[in-house]
Amino acid sequence: MNHLNFEFKVDKSTKTVLVTREFNAELSLVWDAFTKKEILDQWWAPKPFESKTKIMDFKVGGRRFYAMVSPEGLEMWQLQQYTSITPNTNFKFLSVFADKDENPHLPGSNWDLNFSEANGITKISISIYNESLERMEKMIEMGFKEGFTMTLNELNDLLNNINK
Repeated sequence: MNHLNFEFKVDKSTKTVLVTREFNAELSLVWDAFTKKEILDQWWAPKPFESKTKIMDFKVGGRRFYAMVSPEGLEMWQLQQYTSITPNTNFKFLSVFADKDENPHLPGSNWDLNFSEANGITKISISIYNESLERMEKMIEMGFKEGFTMTLNELNDLLNNINK
């Protein structure tokens, strides 16, 4: 029985997507899953896509440059630029699509991730602000909800395997 909370809300008035997800894992493990490329590449893509991180420098002003790779080898590049980090509590980044040479395709979206733990359950609350309502609607239309839900399920499975 899965009693862990999962919410996905779209607020067009604030151009924000809000995602809350609980995991049956310690906060430090969930934090590491979001901040270490060796773990990120194991779950940060909806199957059958794979995440391949080319560069990751997790510090304020640093970046993660990675591709989601299809089974046919199609690469969709993404750039995340870290703007704020409070260890084991919160981090923020600007996320934009990019080309293979790391040239960003603006506008992007601002991600704000908050971590908390109670009774061995870690909750992550993610706020994704888009400067443009059109961009947010396009992101949703392209299947962001379904893809990100699958991705978070991949993380849940990974955390369950690590905890065994």
